[in-house]
Amino acid sequence: MAGAGISTPSGIPDFRSPGSGLYDNLQQYDLPYAEAIFEINFFHRNPKPFFALAKELYPGNYQPNLTHYFIRLLHQKGLLLRMYTQNIDGLERLAGIPPKMLVEAHGTFATATCTVCRRNYEGDDLRPDVMSGTVPKCPTCTGVVKPDIVFFGEELPQHFFKYLTDFPLADLLIIMGTSLEVEPFASLSGAVRSSVPRLLINRDLVGPFAWRSRRPHDVVQLGDVVSGVQALADALGWTQELDALMASAAEKASTKTEE
Repeated sequence: MAGAGISTPSGIPDFRSPGSGLYDNLQQYDLPYAEAIFEINFFHRNPKPFFALAKELYPGNYQPNLTHYFIRLLHQKGLLLRMYTQNIDGLERLAGIPPKMLVEAHGTFATATCTVCRRNYEGDDLRPDVMSGTVPKCPTCTGVVKPDIVFFGEELPQHFFKYLTDFPLADLLIIMGTSLEVEPFASLSGAVRSSVPRLLINRDLVGPFAWRSRRPHDVVQLGDVVSGVQALADALGWTQELDALMASAAEKASTKTEE
């Protein structure tokens, strides 16, 4: 399970950190309140603030960091059952984690849907409009095309409910970079069997880890998330493999940039 804290090392501001969080930096959009930018009713009235923010967050502006590649390494070793992420930045996909191994609980920019005729689009279809500051419109019906991000007031994607079968099968739950404040995502931390170890790699104690009734197998690594994941990779003897994976990805990224 992961939240915005795994993406802040890539340069993406998180949603709640005072002074640096996205909510604190939304004043320029003249919103009635910060959360309105992710409320579906407000979006239908005025989609411009969301698309101004989408220009900043759109996949391709940022690169994955060590935490994303650690999860990719878990997958390559056949150890990843699933990654549940709150993030909409697409860095998991960019790190090479296959979409079938991901549950993007709050949606994705990878696909989009017309809000009127429900025609489906690829996220890349919207990129020229988003990057030029234009609200994307459906050529079929002229409705606004919205990335498949889950807004307040919308239902979670159907595949979120994979947790009903995934979590009882897990033999370890790693929780990284999340405040565990947004439901129903936050409650997933309690969905594994009580005998299953849970490892929190986070800046602060959150959710059940902050309660007195912690489970006996809970383990906490507080501090910088990247340092915590690096320490885990070191303890597992995976540092060389992780470094090689990141070096290979950096080389591919630079080749792509040159092209």
